[in-house]
Amino acid sequence: MPNWNEVIIEIQQEQQKNPGVNPLDTVRRKYLKKVSEITGRNTIAYYSGWLQKPTAPGTAVGDKDKSGFMLGINKLDRSQGLDLILHTPGGDIAATESLVDYLYSMYGKDIRVIVPQISMSAGTMIAFASKEIVMGKHSNLGPIDPQMGGLACQAVLNEFEQAKEDIKRNPHSASLWQVIIGKYHPTFLGACKQAIEWSEKMVSDWLENNMCNGDKQKVQKIVGTFSNHSVQKSHARHISKKECVEVGLVISDLESNQDLQDAVLTTHHAFMHTFSNTHCVKIIENHIGIAYIEQAAPPSK
Repeated sequence: MPNWNEVIIEIQQEQQKNPGVNPLDTVRRKYLKKVSEITGRNTIAYYSGWLQKPTAPGTAVGDKDKSGFMLGINKLDRSQGLDLILHTPGGDIAATESLVDYLYSMYGKDIRVIVPQISMSAGTMIAFASKEIVMGKHSNLGPIDPQMGGLACQAVLNEFEQAKEDIKRNPHSASLWQVIIGKYHPTFLGACKQAIEWSEKMVSDWLENNMCNGDKQKVQKIVGTFSNHSVQKSHARHISKKECVEVGLVISDLESNQDLQDAVLTTHHAFMHTFSNTHCVKIIENHIGIAYIEQAAPPSK
């Protein structure tokens, strides 16, 4: 299978061969179809271009994504299950819950997630809804601690607890803490607490009912590790396959099937080239070439 540079060459050759057809689409769909041929399963790629366009709107998980999945699933034989290739920074919790509910209604528990590079935050939550996650040595998941306004909810709650304890010990510190805590609006604490409870319950239910087969102790260990801001330190932390295995997730090695590894990574390269050379910010595409594509407006001159 072609590597990164060889995919570029193949795209250029395709453009010369069929100048009237978008070569990026042709090459990307060729290898996405190859993934499905190897596995014998339905394959949908859910890709965000946030790495190439970090400030562009539309890269995060949102409610519009369900339309893309409805389009992609429409003509597929659902008895073949679903392999979902994920590359996303995450996004809205409510949209994530709705999306997983929809996928369950279509495929039940027969959902496997493949992570070619990174699936962060809400993307990790989606992966936790599957029966199995396929990762390579280079693949990463991320913490699932909720964020509000760019702030980790648990860090906010910890800061309030620290303020309370500090003021008890040293009442003169109240004026200093007032400046720090005063930046939060009155209902912010409650909203942070609710977001944590919501996301943890959601993910716990998905894990218990599918990947962990009712093993509550394993569920608690996974959720406790991935949602603990004190352990992970940063919402942007990249959690390795080795750590995912150690905590109890059902992880398969992408490297165990050379043909699948080649097809998945070449597909990944093709998606990355698409984001780098177009205004696309998100693509939801199935193995028969049906795609939902969001584009960012080109920069004004």
